[in-house]
Amino acid sequence: MEKKKVVVAFSGGLDTSFTVMYLAREMGYEVYAACADTGGFSPEQLSRNRENAYKLGAAEYVTLDVKEEYYRKSIRYMVYGNVLRNGTYPISVSSERIFQATAIARYAREIGASAIAHGSTGAGNDQVRFDMTFAVLCPEMEIITLTRDKALSRQEEVDYLNAHGFKADFAKLKYSYNIGLWGTSICGGEILDSTQGLPEEAYLKPVTKTGSERVDLTFREGQLVAVNGRKYAPVEAIQVLERQLEGYGLGRDNHVGDTIIGIKGRVGFEAAAPMLILSAHKYLEKFTLSKWQQYWKEQVGNWYGMFLHESQYLEPVMRDMEALLESSQRNVSGTVTMTVGPKWAECTGVDTPNDLVKNPFGEYGEMQKGWSSEDAKGFIKVLETPLRIYYNRHPEEA
Repeated sequence: MEKKKVVVAFSGGLDTSFTVMYLAREMGYEVYAACADTGGFSPEQLSRNRENAYKLGAAEYVTLDVKEEYYRKSIRYMVYGNVLRNGTYPISVSSERIFQATAIARYAREIGASAIAHGSTGAGNDQVRFDMTFAVLCPEMEIITLTRDKALSRQEEVDYLNAHGFKADFAKLKYSYNIGLWGTSICGGEILDSTQGLPEEAYLKPVTKTGSERVDLTFREGQLVAVNGRKYAPVEAIQVLERQLEGYGLGRDNHVGDTIIGIKGRVGFEAAAPMLILSAHKYLEKFTLSKWQQYWKEQVGNWYGMFLHESQYLEPVMRDMEALLESSQRNVSGTVTMTVGPKWAECTGVDTPNDLVKNPFGEYGEMQKGWSSEDAKGFIKVLETPLRIYYNRHPEEA
């Protein structure tokens, strides 16, 4: 009898390693291990994943490069909307998961799988993101989650793998990291204590640089297209900027927010390039967008980020929000000059052909050219009328 095919969303970690071996040995599946790379794996890690997948019993291993799709369908809209969850977190991991799941689902359909598996536990947001995406895109496939459904401990999984000849370093570290194109999240350690923050040694990129340097970021219709005058494709631009900023300790913070499953959670992160890009982009918009464009785009950006975090990327209204965000960027072009140093960064200037600050009607606090003194007094008189009416009726409140 032909074996049923199952695709495992494979990261190379303990839970997905256990899943591959258990499905192959105990449940008789033909296992396809698929690693969806959204920018968090080095070539060495991907090579090790391939080697380990076959040792664990996989019939096939594949790396799915999702970086360009992740940028095109998510990151650029997060930049357009200046998306920071709770004004703090650039939605690094939560935005990645949807596109990892989408790529896994697409691959599962291509090979004719009857089931799809992931290693999420029952305690976090990722189980929702993977399950929902698979259920919508592959409704005919069974979703298998051994770690969650069997309530397995780390030690039970390690013991099983060791008993069947697979040895690897699965020691539980003090901190756990999720690394991707749009930042690194840090869980565990001091972050579990509300009275503490993360120490320097918790960050993967320590502060090694002193002094300061200038960084020029060039945008075209809202997308980063050049770093220090050199042109790059958007994904490469993010990677180049991240390498340049390494050693300054930028983009660090901790985020406290409401999870999809109803409890509050806290996560540390370091995202130097994403935070610098968002800061520069928002600064450029102040020069190139009208007051009401900025206002309404901020509302939509907040909703977009919330829906993305809450596993609602496939909700049709997201396409409508993306259309508005993209339209808003038609004049957001120019170069932002920034100065960066250890744990600080500031926007110091903008060069754009769409500068609304420089105009023929006036210069704030200096000289008006678009109206007369009498025009100004008439404008103020009209503007104050509603207040005069109210306090004429309610003088006791004045």
